[in-house]
Amino acid sequence: MGLEGAPAARGRGARSRRSRPMTSPVSRSVGGMSTTDDYVFRTFPARAPGEDQHDATRAWLQADAQGFHDSRLGDASLDRSATNLANDHQQLTAVYTTSPRPSALGADVPVATFASFERSINVGGAVPLPAHLISSITVRPTHRRHGILRRMMTDDLRSAHEAGYAVAALTVTEATIYRRFGFGPATTVHEVTVTTDQRFRLLTPASGHTELIDPATLLTLSPEVFAGFHRVRPGSVDRHHRYPGRVSGLDGPNGEEDRTVRAAAHYDESGAIDGYVSYRFLGWDTRPHTLEVVDLVATTDAAYLGLWEFLGSVDLIERVRYDAAPADDPLRWALVDPRLIETRDVVDWLWMRVLDVRAAFEARGYTADAAGEVVLSVTDALGYAQGAFRLRVADGRAVVEAADRSQAELELDVWVLGTLYLGGVDPAVLAAAGQLHEVAPGAVSRLRTLLRPVAPVHGITHF
Repeated sequence: MGLEGAPAARGRGARSRRSRPMTSPVSRSVGGMSTTDDYVFRTFPARAPGEDQHDATRAWLQADAQGFHDSRLGDASLDRSATNLANDHQQLTAVYTTSPRPSALGADVPVATFASFERSINVGGAVPLPAHLISSITVRPTHRRHGILRRMMTDDLRSAHEAGYAVAALTVTEATIYRRFGFGPATTVHEVTVTTDQRFRLLTPASGHTELIDPATLLTLSPEVFAGFHRVRPGSVDRHHRYPGRVSGLDGPNGEEDRTVRAAAHYDESGAIDGYVSYRFLGWDTRPHTLEVVDLVATTDAAYLGLWEFLGSVDLIERVRYDAAPADDPLRWALVDPRLIETRDVVDWLWMRVLDVRAAFEARGYTADAAGEVVLSVTDALGYAQGAFRLRVADGRAVVEAADRSQAELELDVWVLGTLYLGGVDPAVLAAAGQLHEVAPGAVSRLRTLLRPVAPVHGITHF
Protein backbone atom coordinates (compact mmCIF):
# COMPACT_ATOMS: atom_id res chain seq x y z
CA MET A 1 0.00 0.00 0.00
CA GLY A 2 1.24 3.50 -0.73
CA LEU A 3 0.85 6.35 1.68
CA GLU A 4 1.59 9.80 0.40
CA GLY A 5 0.36 13.37 0.61
CA ALA A 6 1.77 14.40 3.99
CA PRO A 7 5.05 14.33 5.88
CA ALA A 8 6.14 10.77 6.48
CA ALA A 9 9.21 11.21 8.63
CA ARG A 10 10.84 13.81 10.92
CA GLY A 11 9.00 14.30 14.18
CA ARG A 12 5.49 13.16 14.95
CA GLY A 13 1.88 14.21 14.64
CA ALA A 14 1.20 14.80 10.94
CA ARG A 15 -1.55 12.89 9.21
CA SER A 16 -1.26 11.11 5.88
CA ARG A 17 -3.75 9.58 3.47
CA ARG A 18 -3.88 5.98 2.39
CA SER A 19 -3.57 5.45 -1.34
CA ARG A 20 -4.07 2.69 -3.87
CA PRO A 21 -1.36 0.08 -4.43
CA MET A 22 1.27 1.59 -6.64
CA THR A 23 4.34 0.74 -8.66
CA SER A 24 7.40 2.85 -9.30
CA PRO A 25 7.37 4.64 -12.66
CA VAL A 26 9.89 3.70 -15.31
CA SER A 27 12.76 6.19 -15.18
CA ARG A 28 15.71 7.40 -17.20
CA SER A 29 18.83 8.19 -15.17
CA VAL A 30 21.71 10.58 -15.74
CA GLY A 31 24.20 11.02 -12.87
CA GLY A 32 22.31 12.06 -9.74
CA MET A 33 19.16 12.84 -11.70
CA SER A 34 16.50 10.64 -13.26
CA THR A 35 13.24 11.40 -15.01
CA THR A 36 9.86 9.90 -15.72
CA ASP A 37 7.18 11.30 -17.99
CA ASP A 38 5.79 13.31 -15.07
CA TYR A 39 8.69 13.91 -12.66
CA VAL A 40 12.38 14.63 -12.34
CA PHE A 41 14.10 12.93 -9.39
CA ARG A 42 17.30 14.69 -8.37
CA THR A 43 19.69 13.73 -5.55
CA PHE A 44 22.43 16.17 -4.54
CA PRO A 45 24.55 17.05 -1.49
CA ALA A 46 23.26 19.82 0.74
CA ARG A 47 25.18 23.02 0.09
CA ALA A 48 25.92 25.94 2.40
CA PRO A 49 25.62 29.58 1.31
CA GLY A 50 28.15 30.51 -1.36
CA GLU A 51 28.52 26.95 -2.66
CA ASP A 52 27.29 25.51 -5.93
CA GLN A 53 23.69 24.19 -5.82
CA HIS A 54 22.86 26.32 -2.77
CA ASP A 55 19.72 27.57 -4.54
CA ALA A 56 18.52 23.97 -4.88
CA THR A 57 19.15 23.44 -1.17
CA ARG A 58 17.13 26.56 -0.31
CA ALA A 59 14.21 25.41 -2.49
CA TRP A 60 14.39 21.96 -0.89
CA LEU A 61 14.27 23.53 2.60
CA GLN A 62 11.20 25.60 1.73
CA ALA A 63 9.41 22.51 0.38
CA ASP A 64 10.36 20.55 3.50
CA ALA A 65 9.04 23.35 5.73
CA GLN A 66 5.77 23.39 3.81
CA GLY A 67 5.40 19.63 4.16
CA PHE A 68 5.74 19.88 7.93
CA HIS A 69 3.46 22.94 8.19
CA ASP A 70 6.31 25.19 9.31
CA SER A 71 6.36 28.87 8.43
CA ARG A 72 8.10 30.00 5.26
CA LEU A 73 11.79 30.42 6.05
CA GLY A 74 13.53 33.78 5.91
CA ASP A 75 16.98 34.26 4.45
CA ALA A 76 18.84 33.96 7.75
CA SER A 77 16.99 30.80 8.71
CA LEU A 78 17.52 29.31 5.25
CA ASP A 79 21.25 29.98 5.40
CA ARG A 80 21.58 28.57 8.91
CA SER A 81 19.59 25.44 8.04
CA ALA A 82 21.53 24.89 4.81
CA THR A 83 24.81 25.19 6.70
CA ASN A 84 23.66 22.60 9.25
CA LEU A 85 22.59 20.18 6.50
CA ALA A 86 25.90 20.65 4.72
CA ASN A 87 27.85 20.08 7.93
CA ASP A 88 25.92 16.83 8.38
CA HIS A 89 26.84 15.81 4.80
CA GLN A 90 23.18 15.18 4.07
CA GLN A 91 22.14 13.88 0.67
CA LEU A 92 18.94 15.57 -0.44
CA THR A 93 16.44 14.21 -2.94
CA ALA A 94 14.04 16.63 -4.60
CA VAL A 95 11.27 15.61 -6.98
CA TYR A 96 10.05 18.16 -9.52
CA THR A 97 6.99 18.06 -11.74
CA THR A 98 7.65 18.30 -15.47
CA SER A 99 4.23 19.89 -16.08
CA PRO A 100 3.49 22.70 -13.61
CA ARG A 101 0.04 24.22 -14.03
CA PRO A 102 -0.45 27.93 -14.75
CA SER A 103 -0.09 30.06 -11.59
CA ALA A 104 0.89 26.98 -9.55
CA LEU A 105 4.24 26.72 -7.79
CA GLY A 106 6.99 26.58 -10.38
CA ALA A 107 8.92 23.63 -11.76
CA ASP A 108 11.90 24.57 -9.56
CA VAL A 109 9.89 23.98 -6.35
CA PRO A 110 10.04 20.32 -5.23
CA VAL A 111 6.78 18.39 -4.94
CA ALA A 112 8.54 15.87 -2.69
CA THR A 113 11.60 15.82 -0.42
CA PHE A 114 13.82 13.15 1.11
CA ALA A 115 17.10 13.29 3.04
CA SER A 116 19.64 10.77 4.26
CA PHE A 117 22.92 10.97 6.15
CA GLU A 118 25.21 8.95 8.38
CA ARG A 119 25.14 8.90 12.15
CA SER A 120 26.03 6.18 14.63
CA ILE A 121 23.62 4.15 16.75
CA ASN A 122 24.57 2.56 20.06
CA VAL A 123 23.67 -1.11 19.56
CA GLY A 124 25.26 -2.27 22.81
CA GLY A 125 28.56 -3.24 21.21
CA ALA A 126 32.09 -2.05 21.89
CA VAL A 127 31.64 0.88 19.49
CA PRO A 128 28.54 2.55 18.02
CA LEU A 129 27.44 1.22 14.63
CA PRO A 130 27.45 3.58 11.62
CA ALA A 131 23.87 3.80 10.37
CA HIS A 132 22.04 5.22 7.38
CA LEU A 133 19.50 7.73 8.73
CA ILE A 134 16.48 8.83 6.70
CA SER A 135 14.57 12.05 7.34
CA SER A 136 12.45 14.86 5.89
CA ILE A 137 10.20 12.73 3.71
CA THR A 138 7.36 14.77 2.27
CA VAL A 139 5.10 14.41 -0.76
CA ARG A 140 2.82 17.26 -1.77
CA PRO A 141 -0.83 16.09 -1.41
CA THR A 142 -1.59 17.15 -4.98
CA HIS A 143 0.98 14.63 -6.24
CA ARG A 144 0.08 11.54 -4.28
CA ARG A 145 -0.60 8.10 -5.82
CA HIS A 146 2.23 8.40 -8.32
CA GLY A 147 4.73 6.09 -6.61
CA ILE A 148 6.94 8.97 -5.49
CA LEU A 149 7.43 7.79 -1.91
CA ARG A 150 8.17 4.22 -2.97
CA ARG A 151 10.62 5.40 -5.60
CA MET A 152 12.52 7.67 -3.20
CA MET A 153 12.68 5.04 -0.47
CA THR A 154 13.68 2.06 -2.59
CA ASP A 155 16.34 4.07 -4.43
CA ASP A 156 17.78 5.30 -1.15
CA LEU A 157 17.82 1.89 0.53
CA ARG A 158 19.53 0.44 -2.52
CA SER A 159 22.23 3.09 -2.24
CA ALA A 160 22.63 2.45 1.50
CA HIS A 161 23.01 -1.29 0.94
CA GLU A 162 25.54 -0.76 -1.84
CA ALA A 163 27.49 1.60 0.45
CA GLY A 164 27.81 -1.20 3.01
CA TYR A 165 25.54 0.00 5.80
CA ALA A 166 24.30 -2.79 8.06
CA VAL A 167 21.21 -0.88 9.21
CA ALA A 168 19.01 2.06 8.27
CA ALA A 169 16.81 4.00 10.68
CA LEU A 170 14.17 6.71 10.81
CA THR A 171 11.60 8.33 13.06
CA VAL A 172 8.08 8.62 11.74
CA THR A 173 4.87 10.62 11.79
CA GLU A 174 2.69 7.69 10.69
CA ALA A 175 3.10 4.17 12.05
CA THR A 176 1.45 2.50 9.03
CA ILE A 177 3.88 3.56 6.32
CA TYR A 178 7.20 1.86 6.81
CA ARG A 179 6.76 -1.82 7.55
CA ARG A 180 6.42 -2.51 3.85
CA PHE A 181 9.93 -1.12 3.40
CA GLY A 182 11.28 -3.38 6.14
CA PHE A 183 11.35 -0.95 9.08
CA GLY A 184 10.13 -1.97 12.51
CA PRO A 185 9.63 0.09 15.70
CA ALA A 186 12.59 -0.72 17.97
CA THR A 187 12.35 1.83 20.79
CA THR A 188 9.59 3.70 22.58
CA VAL A 189 9.38 6.78 24.77
CA HIS A 190 6.75 7.89 27.24
CA GLU A 191 5.21 11.35 27.09
CA VAL A 192 4.72 12.15 30.76
CA THR A 193 3.33 14.84 33.00
CA VAL A 194 4.84 15.01 36.48
CA THR A 195 3.04 16.82 39.29
CA THR A 196 5.60 18.89 41.20
CA ASP A 197 3.56 20.39 44.02
CA GLN A 198 4.42 19.92 47.70
CA ARG A 199 4.05 16.14 47.33
CA PHE A 200 7.06 15.85 45.01
CA ARG A 201 9.87 14.21 47.00
CA LEU A 202 12.42 11.52 46.27
CA LEU A 203 12.74 8.54 48.60
CA THR A 204 16.48 9.14 48.67
CA PRO A 205 17.93 12.59 47.93
CA ALA A 206 19.86 12.65 44.67
CA SER A 207 23.63 12.84 44.87
CA GLY A 208 25.61 15.67 43.32
CA HIS A 209 24.40 19.21 42.80
CA THR A 210 22.40 21.14 40.19
CA GLU A 211 22.94 24.78 39.20
CA LEU A 212 21.37 27.15 36.69
CA ILE A 213 23.52 27.91 33.64
CA ASP A 214 23.34 30.34 30.74
CA PRO A 215 21.45 28.49 27.96
CA ALA A 216 24.11 29.68 25.48
CA THR A 217 26.56 27.42 27.34
CA LEU A 218 24.74 24.47 25.78
CA LEU A 219 26.18 25.34 22.37
CA THR A 220 29.41 23.69 23.52
CA LEU A 221 28.27 21.76 26.59
CA SER A 222 25.38 19.79 25.08
CA PRO A 223 27.49 17.84 22.53
CA GLU A 224 29.99 16.89 25.24
CA VAL A 225 27.34 15.63 27.66
CA PHE A 226 25.37 13.88 24.93
CA ALA A 227 28.52 12.03 23.83
CA GLY A 228 28.66 10.52 27.32
CA PHE A 229 25.00 9.48 27.12
CA HIS A 230 25.52 8.04 23.63
CA ARG A 231 28.40 5.85 24.83
CA VAL A 232 26.36 4.10 27.52
CA ARG A 233 22.78 3.92 26.22
CA PRO A 234 21.70 1.29 23.66
CA GLY A 235 19.18 2.80 21.27
CA SER A 236 20.85 6.21 21.28
CA VAL A 237 21.36 7.91 17.91
CA ASP A 238 24.17 10.44 17.55
CA ARG A 239 22.90 13.95 17.03
CA HIS A 240 23.04 16.26 14.03
CA HIS A 241 24.51 19.76 13.91
CA ARG A 242 21.30 21.67 14.57
CA TYR A 243 20.82 20.20 18.04
CA PRO A 244 22.94 22.62 20.15
CA GLY A 245 21.11 25.62 18.71
CA ARG A 246 17.72 24.03 19.26
CA VAL A 247 18.23 22.80 22.84
CA SER A 248 19.77 26.12 23.90
CA GLY A 249 16.94 28.15 22.37
CA LEU A 250 19.38 30.13 20.21
CA ASP A 251 17.92 28.54 17.07
CA GLY A 252 14.24 28.61 17.96
CA PRO A 253 11.08 28.48 15.87
CA ASN A 254 11.51 30.17 12.48
CA GLY A 255 15.22 30.56 13.19
CA GLU A 256 14.75 33.21 15.89
CA GLU A 257 16.08 32.97 19.42
CA ASP A 258 13.63 31.47 21.91
CA ARG A 259 14.23 33.60 24.98
CA THR A 260 11.88 31.50 27.11
CA VAL A 261 14.43 28.68 27.30
CA ARG A 262 16.30 28.24 30.60
CA ALA A 263 18.90 25.63 31.51
CA ALA A 264 20.54 23.85 34.42
CA ALA A 265 23.48 21.47 34.74
CA HIS A 266 24.06 18.60 37.15
CA TYR A 267 27.48 18.18 38.78
CA ASP A 268 28.66 14.86 40.21
CA GLU A 269 30.42 14.53 43.57
CA SER A 270 33.75 15.47 41.96
CA GLY A 271 32.30 18.62 40.40
CA ALA A 272 32.19 17.32 36.82
CA ILE A 273 29.10 18.02 34.74
CA ASP A 274 27.27 14.78 33.97
CA GLY A 275 23.89 16.04 32.81
CA TYR A 276 21.82 19.05 31.82
CA VAL A 277 18.22 20.06 31.23
CA SER A 278 16.80 22.90 29.16
CA TYR A 279 13.20 23.91 29.66
CA ARG A 280 10.65 26.67 29.18
CA PHE A 281 7.77 28.08 31.22
CA LEU A 282 4.47 27.75 29.34
CA GLY A 283 3.03 30.97 30.75
CA TRP A 284 0.86 32.19 33.59
CA ASP A 285 -2.30 31.42 31.65
CA THR A 286 -1.45 27.70 31.74
CA ARG A 287 -3.11 25.99 34.69
CA PRO A 288 -1.58 24.39 36.59
CA HIS A 289 1.61 26.38 36.00
CA THR A 290 3.80 24.18 33.84
CA LEU A 291 7.39 23.75 32.71
CA GLU A 292 8.08 21.97 29.43
CA VAL A 293 11.35 20.08 29.07
CA VAL A 294 13.16 20.96 25.84
CA ASP A 295 16.03 18.50 26.34
CA LEU A 296 17.19 16.35 29.23
CA VAL A 297 20.47 14.45 28.92
CA ALA A 298 22.07 12.53 31.78
CA THR A 299 25.07 10.23 31.59
CA THR A 300 24.27 8.54 34.92
CA ASP A 301 21.17 7.56 36.87
CA ALA A 302 22.24 9.94 39.64
CA ALA A 303 22.33 12.84 37.19
CA TYR A 304 18.90 11.91 35.81
CA LEU A 305 17.32 11.90 39.26
CA GLY A 306 19.23 15.03 40.26
CA LEU A 307 17.86 16.96 37.31
CA TRP A 308 14.33 15.81 38.12
CA GLU A 309 14.84 16.81 41.75
CA PHE A 310 15.75 20.28 40.45
CA LEU A 311 12.72 20.47 38.13
CA GLY A 312 10.49 19.45 41.02
CA SER A 313 11.86 22.25 43.18
CA VAL A 314 11.26 25.21 40.83
CA ASP A 315 9.11 27.78 42.63
CA LEU A 316 5.54 28.49 41.47
CA ILE A 317 5.51 25.41 39.20
CA GLU A 318 3.06 22.56 39.76
CA ARG A 319 3.62 20.42 36.69
CA VAL A 320 6.46 19.39 34.35
CA ARG A 321 5.91 17.92 30.89
CA TYR A 322 8.51 15.68 29.25
CA ASP A 323 8.02 13.94 25.91
CA ALA A 324 11.01 11.57 25.85
CA ALA A 325 10.97 9.69 29.16
CA PRO A 326 12.35 6.13 29.13
CA ALA A 327 9.91 3.24 29.08
CA ASP A 328 11.34 1.97 32.37
CA ASP A 329 11.67 5.31 34.10
CA PRO A 330 13.70 5.22 37.34
CA LEU A 331 11.92 8.40 38.47
CA ARG A 332 8.73 6.42 39.06
CA TRP A 333 10.56 4.21 41.57
CA ALA A 334 12.48 7.10 43.12
CA LEU A 335 9.41 9.15 44.08
CA VAL A 336 7.71 8.89 47.45
CA ASP A 337 4.43 9.03 45.50
CA PRO A 338 4.84 7.33 42.09
CA ARG A 339 1.32 8.39 41.15
CA LEU A 340 2.65 11.88 40.50
CA ILE A 341 3.78 10.61 37.09
CA GLU A 342 1.03 10.44 34.49
CA THR A 343 1.83 8.82 31.15
CA ARG A 344 0.01 10.78 28.45
CA ASP A 345 1.17 8.63 25.55
CA VAL A 346 3.51 5.79 24.62
CA VAL A 347 5.22 6.64 21.33
CA ASP A 348 7.24 4.48 18.98
CA TRP A 349 10.50 6.37 18.50
CA LEU A 350 13.28 4.72 16.47
CA TRP A 351 12.39 2.46 13.55
CA MET A 352 15.16 0.08 12.44
CA ARG A 353 15.76 -1.62 9.09
CA VAL A 354 18.34 -4.42 8.83
CA LEU A 355 20.22 -4.33 5.52
CA ASP A 356 22.96 -6.87 6.34
CA VAL A 357 22.00 -9.51 8.91
CA ARG A 358 25.51 -10.76 9.57
CA ALA A 359 27.10 -7.33 9.94
CA ALA A 360 24.27 -6.00 12.09
CA PHE A 361 24.11 -8.85 14.58
CA GLU A 362 27.87 -9.33 14.82
CA ALA A 363 28.24 -5.61 15.67
CA ARG A 364 25.60 -5.82 18.38
CA GLY A 365 26.39 -6.26 22.09
CA TYR A 366 25.27 -9.28 24.14
CA THR A 367 25.12 -9.89 27.87
CA ALA A 368 27.82 -12.00 29.48
CA ASP A 369 25.36 -14.79 30.30
CA ALA A 370 23.88 -14.98 26.78
CA ALA A 371 24.95 -18.26 25.20
CA GLY A 372 23.41 -20.51 22.58
CA GLU A 373 22.14 -20.40 19.04
CA VAL A 374 18.98 -20.11 16.99
CA VAL A 375 18.20 -20.28 13.27
CA LEU A 376 16.09 -17.45 11.83
CA SER A 377 14.27 -17.55 8.50
CA VAL A 378 13.79 -13.95 7.33
CA THR A 379 11.46 -12.77 4.58
CA ASP A 380 12.44 -9.48 2.92
CA ALA A 381 10.43 -8.14 0.00
CA LEU A 382 13.39 -5.96 -1.04
CA GLY A 383 15.81 -8.85 -0.73
CA TYR A 384 18.55 -7.35 1.45
CA ALA A 385 17.97 -9.53 4.53
CA GLN A 386 16.27 -12.45 2.78
CA GLY A 387 17.42 -15.90 3.85
CA ALA A 388 18.07 -18.21 6.78
CA PHE A 389 20.70 -17.33 9.36
CA ARG A 390 22.23 -19.16 12.31
CA LEU A 391 22.84 -16.74 15.19
CA ARG A 392 25.39 -18.17 17.63
CA VAL A 393 26.28 -16.19 20.78
CA ALA A 394 29.05 -16.81 23.31
CA ASP A 395 31.23 -14.64 25.56
CA GLY A 396 29.33 -11.48 24.69
CA ARG A 397 29.87 -11.83 20.94
CA ALA A 398 27.91 -13.26 18.03
CA VAL A 399 28.73 -15.17 14.88
CA VAL A 400 26.16 -15.24 12.08
CA GLU A 401 26.28 -17.88 9.36
CA ALA A 402 24.05 -18.72 6.42
CA ALA A 403 21.74 -21.68 7.05
CA ASP A 404 19.22 -23.73 5.12
CA ARG A 405 15.58 -22.71 5.47
CA SER A 406 14.75 -26.30 6.37
CA GLN A 407 16.70 -25.70 9.60
CA ALA A 408 14.64 -22.65 10.56
CA GLU A 409 13.47 -22.48 14.17
CA LEU A 410 11.82 -19.06 13.90
CA GLU A 411 10.17 -17.38 10.92
CA LEU A 412 9.76 -13.62 10.68
CA ASP A 413 9.52 -10.68 8.34
CA VAL A 414 12.44 -8.27 8.14
CA TRP A 415 10.46 -5.52 9.92
CA VAL A 416 10.15 -7.84 12.93
CA LEU A 417 13.90 -8.39 12.80
CA GLY A 418 14.36 -4.61 12.96
CA THR A 419 12.01 -4.39 15.93
CA LEU A 420 13.96 -7.09 17.78
CA TYR A 421 17.41 -5.84 16.88
CA LEU A 422 18.20 -3.52 19.79
CA GLY A 423 16.59 -5.74 22.42
CA GLY A 424 14.00 -3.20 23.48
CA VAL A 425 11.05 -5.38 22.43
CA ASP A 426 10.46 -8.84 23.93
CA PRO A 427 10.40 -11.65 21.33
CA ALA A 428 7.72 -13.39 23.40
CA VAL A 429 5.42 -10.39 22.94
CA LEU A 430 5.91 -10.44 19.16
CA ALA A 431 5.26 -14.17 19.15
CA ALA A 432 2.05 -13.64 21.11
CA ALA A 433 1.08 -10.99 18.53
CA GLY A 434 1.49 -13.55 15.74
CA GLN A 435 4.46 -11.74 14.16
CA LEU A 436 7.23 -14.14 15.23
CA HIS A 437 6.46 -17.73 14.27
CA GLU A 438 8.03 -20.48 16.35
CA VAL A 439 8.84 -23.59 14.32
CA ALA A 440 10.97 -25.33 16.96
CA PRO A 441 9.58 -25.39 20.52
CA GLY A 442 11.67 -23.26 22.86
CA ALA A 443 13.17 -21.11 20.10
CA VAL A 444 11.42 -17.93 21.24
CA SER A 445 12.77 -18.40 24.76
CA ARG A 446 16.29 -18.91 23.42
CA LEU A 447 16.08 -15.81 21.24
CA ARG A 448 14.79 -13.85 24.21
CA THR A 449 17.90 -14.82 26.20
CA LEU A 450 20.28 -14.07 23.35
CA LEU A 451 18.89 -10.61 22.53
CA ARG A 452 18.56 -9.30 26.09
CA PRO A 453 20.10 -5.79 25.97
CA VAL A 454 23.24 -4.94 27.91
CA ALA A 455 21.47 -1.87 29.36
CA PRO A 456 17.97 -0.39 29.13
CA VAL A 457 17.22 0.74 25.57
CA HIS A 458 16.42 4.45 25.22
CA GLY A 459 16.92 7.08 22.54
CA ILE A 460 16.28 10.83 22.74
CA THR A 461 17.37 12.06 19.29
CA HIS A 462 14.91 13.52 16.78
CA PHE A 463 15.95 13.46 13.14
